[in-house]
Amino acid sequence: MPCQLPTDCLNEIFEYLEEDKITLRSCILVNRLWCEIAVRILWRNIWSFQYSVHYNPYRTHVPLAIISTLIACLPDESKNHLYKNGIFIATPTYKPSLFNYASFCKVLSIYEIDKMIQHVLENQRSITSRSLSYNKYLLSQEILKMFMNEISSLKFLEYDSGYSKKVQNVMFTYFPEAKNCLKGLPELKCSSDIYSEFFYQLSQICHNIRSLTIEFGDVISNGLTDLISLQNNLKSVTLIYYSNEGENGMDIITSLTKFSRTLTKLKIKESYIPLLFISKFINLQELIFSLELSGFDDFNHLHDFAFSQLKILKFLYAIPKVEMLIRFLKINGKNLKELYIGEYDSSLNSIIAKFCPNLKSLSTIFLEEEIGTLKLILNNCQYLENINVWCSDGYLNEKESFEIFSKHSPKNFYGLEIFYAYKARSEIPSEELEKFFINWKNRVPQKPLSLIVIKSYDCISLELKGENMKIIERYIDMGVIKKFKTKKFEED
Repeated sequence: MPCQLPTDCLNEIFEYLEEDKITLRSCILVNRLWCEIAVRILWRNIWSFQYSVHYNPYRTHVPLAIISTLIACLPDESKNHLYKNGIFIATPTYKPSLFNYASFCKVLSIYEIDKMIQHVLENQRSITSRSLSYNKYLLSQEILKMFMNEISSLKFLEYDSGYSKKVQNVMFTYFPEAKNCLKGLPELKCSSDIYSEFFYQLSQICHNIRSLTIEFGDVISNGLTDLISLQNNLKSVTLIYYSNEGENGMDIITSLTKFSRTLTKLKIKESYIPLLFISKFINLQELIFSLELSGFDDFNHLHDFAFSQLKILKFLYAIPKVEMLIRFLKINGKNLKELYIGEYDSSLNSIIAKFCPNLKSLSTIFLEEEIGTLKLILNNCQYLENINVWCSDGYLNEKESFEIFSKHSPKNFYGLEIFYAYKARSEIPSEELEKFFINWKNRVPQKPLSLIVIKSYDCISLELKGENMKIIERYIDMGVIKKFKTKKFEED
């Protein structure tokens, strides 16, 4: 008789599969115990199930499967209401649902719900003469009412308009049970132009939001500043600004200054707002920029400012003028534990080696002739545990860089991430790759290697060449490689 893993072990294993919805769904079909554990994790954030109405026709069944399952969970009153209004959507079974799927949800995405409902209704024959928008409103209302009733404590609410201004506005915050569902909400992502009543009502319910993401549009709805000012424990803020009308967001910036001493994480994306306000947040531990170069026009207001608690600094896209960034690193580099530089500058890597000695994680770009600078960083940053570098096609030569990593990595180093750019071609022969693993095996102290390969479009990465994958699998079996993974650049 086969041995059954204990429930707590299965639960821990399935937690690792949370983002792999396809595998989780397969686990549900094994037996009842697997089903009971996996279904809760699968439905925790069912909206992240990858599908595309336009590009993957074989996955268009996903919205229908999700919406029909939710309809099966609706109370009879709601089903009758839909029936009377001519909305008929077949459910998976005529029997009562095995689980209360709605109660498992900890994440709600209003945009994804809206998109799925629209897709389902567009592909269902209807006997009603009412408009698609009206039917969408009726169905959205009943489903959201059920969520408010069944979710005891929502963890993440996403309410933005995505790329469409046609998201159906359902005032679900007015439902009687919304207070219990939303009272302890820790994370909110919203558009600035959501109808004002949503922000007014949420301001009365939610006072303990810890993480807030705002996508700015041309309109800032009344009530958003009130919602911000009424929070007690805001720690993380992300500002996404797609409009060049920067003044539209200044009231929001002003309301955030209440948290000048308590905010620990700030991310600014595609923003045109002046950056001087960042200096007010004196206890920032994490600062992330995803801007074009023009977004750093006033970075000079920050380059001489000391953030004594700053541990993580990321420039995901462009970087400020390099002389400004160097001045910033001279003051703040010693405290940094993680640094991400998304754009190349010839003078920057040697500056990192000089002013950022306590880094544990680094992502930066080296050209092929900078192999000596890579060695300098490894020698100077003795706490380094993980690095992300670009290889081939004019960037680091794999053979030379692997030799440097095996001989000069700090004693706690274990993580190597290699990025292959567009049409890059791996150049390392199998015998040189194996030599690297042999050298790694003989390191003292010997730490198992984590090797991540990040691939851009139309590249040939090292595991695709010759015997390389067989070599990697052999050293995984030997315990020299603890983790090997490939992923697309878009997944980062």
